[in-house]
Amino acid sequence: MKRIAVIFLLSSILFLFSCNEIAKKDKVKNETSKVITSVPQWARESVWYQIFPERFRNGDMTNDPTAKDIFGTYPDEIPKNWKTTSWSSDWYKPDDWFKNSHLSNKWDKLQLRRYGGDLQGILDELDYIKNLGITAIYFNPLNDAPSLHKYDPRAWRHIDMNFGPHPENDKKIIAQENPIDPKTWKLTGADSLFLKVIKECHKRNIKLVMDYSWNHTGSEFWAFKDVKKKGKKSHYADWYEIKTFDDPSTPKNEFAYDGWAGIKYLPELRKDLIGNPDELPRRGNLHSETAKQHIFNVARRWLDPNNDGNPEDGIDGYRLDVAEKLPLGFWREFRKVIRKTNPNALLIGEIWWKKWPEELLAPNAYLQGDVFDCIMNYHWYRPARHFFASAPNRMKPSEFVKILQNKMQGIDISRLQAMMNLVDSHDAPRVSTSLYNPGKYKFRAKPTETPNYKIDKPDANTRKIQKMLLIHQFTYIGSPHIWYGDEIGMWGADDPDCRKPMVWADINYDDETHHPLNKTRKTDKVEQDTALLNFYKKLIQIRKKNPALIYGNIKFILSDDKNNTLAYSRIYNKQKIIVIFNNSDTKKTITVPASNGKYVNAIDEKQIFKVDNNTLKTNLAGETAVILIKI
Repeated sequence: MKRIAVIFLLSSILFLFSCNEIAKKDKVKNETSKVITSVPQWARESVWYQIFPERFRNGDMTNDPTAKDIFGTYPDEIPKNWKTTSWSSDWYKPDDWFKNSHLSNKWDKLQLRRYGGDLQGILDELDYIKNLGITAIYFNPLNDAPSLHKYDPRAWRHIDMNFGPHPENDKKIIAQENPIDPKTWKLTGADSLFLKVIKECHKRNIKLVMDYSWNHTGSEFWAFKDVKKKGKKSHYADWYEIKTFDDPSTPKNEFAYDGWAGIKYLPELRKDLIGNPDELPRRGNLHSETAKQHIFNVARRWLDPNNDGNPEDGIDGYRLDVAEKLPLGFWREFRKVIRKTNPNALLIGEIWWKKWPEELLAPNAYLQGDVFDCIMNYHWYRPARHFFASAPNRMKPSEFVKILQNKMQGIDISRLQAMMNLVDSHDAPRVSTSLYNPGKYKFRAKPTETPNYKIDKPDANTRKIQKMLLIHQFTYIGSPHIWYGDEIGMWGADDPDCRKPMVWADINYDDETHHPLNKTRKTDKVEQDTALLNFYKKLIQIRKKNPALIYGNIKFILSDDKNNTLAYSRIYNKQKIIVIFNNSDTKKTITVPASNGKYVNAIDEKQIFKVDNNTLKTNLAGETAVILIKI
């Protein structure tokens, strides 16, 4: 019996010890699984400016890309006399090297162009951005890559060599590193200059966010090149969606893999998906733990560059490209890494299409606090364009209100306030051109697809519609976004025409006289629209000075289908703002409920409205709007 008792006692001790160890592991697991769900306050107060680095400003002529710098990307052809294009040239005028190209499509030749935009150009114009009123910059990819857009990286861990001062020296530095070992990573000249960009932005109280696509790399990416060279023996063979490896015993190259959207220049990372792979959002994770840790190491590199635990010297967040392609398990881990490194960092997801060009993907699953803080809000812009531009047909005010209200369901207010409300980007026609061509949103939105697509400078009536839309953008829930150059009146069809070089006041530009289909067109002078620039500045200041436009609840107080008029209020604490739109083409007398007192038109402060009997009456010309602030 004593032996049995001893055995029982030892078993009990071992059981208690085991329980204690399990409890400790569960505690560690729970601690590591904690997620910072809050949205950074700075993001909710932001006015965004998106920069496409290659097309913003050429501040250093000595680092312009050469033919060897752009090898390995679409369209995979570089004529012998290829060179960078003059910043001020007529957009559709053929370059001298066009005639030596075997490419039959002029759009492929446009994609082959480089203009030499760089980090020095961005540094040179930070005061312009500051004076515009911008508080946050979203950079298209800065990672080293051969393309103009940089979504096909050669390396994630470094800034593009041609964005920095010494491209050839940067190549030597990169060649000395072990790309998988962060301890061997050094700062290139481009990296160091980017750290200066961070410092100068923060000095001006401007936040900055980098753009990455973790879904795929470029075909010139170091790991993918290793797989092509070594096949199954490569340490990175499990990183990619490889269909078949090459058989060295045959003359044929059997190497085949999945590229994003079928593009061979963008090999996709391998995922372990749960359930239907076509179902969105995707469940599962990345297959390779090594690939995942490399991503985390790169992300930490820019959040805390000197790795001292203080992220003040780093960027302020990430914009994540084609986010729906990656499974939620990866994104949840990624969020923990980011917010542990910088608890105030922002994560913006590109959640766009479920089925192009008809159905947008509902973002709700990504906005529950464990994945992203906000998204690029195409979901707001498509109905807004539809309503204000009657594109592709007329939308009633009541229908517009219903759509907006439905899109806000199931998303908490802090995330709604941080939504990046954009009217265009690098992936869509310029807002003025989009409104000027009232077809279906982002469908056949360039001359090669629609021969009668208007590529000239939009007319005065389009500008009126644009201003109404902008008033809505800057007074609706969410953080307004400006695609570089919209503020000075740039125009252009879908990619690549939306990516023209920035129009600067100190550069004399050639008139636009050429048509891509060799049609006759009117001559358009290329210069800054200073009146539009001042309108943008006015709207930015109105938003920044009035917290109700940032934090206020929204209430639709008028949706008159007969007269095509709309109004809503924004109320925060004691501040009350009413925004009224006459979306018809004729003058209207508009009456809305309002508390008694005086209201000033924030756009034209000479206009004062007095309210008695809780009714505000105003006469608005066709296609105009007012922002009325109670004083």
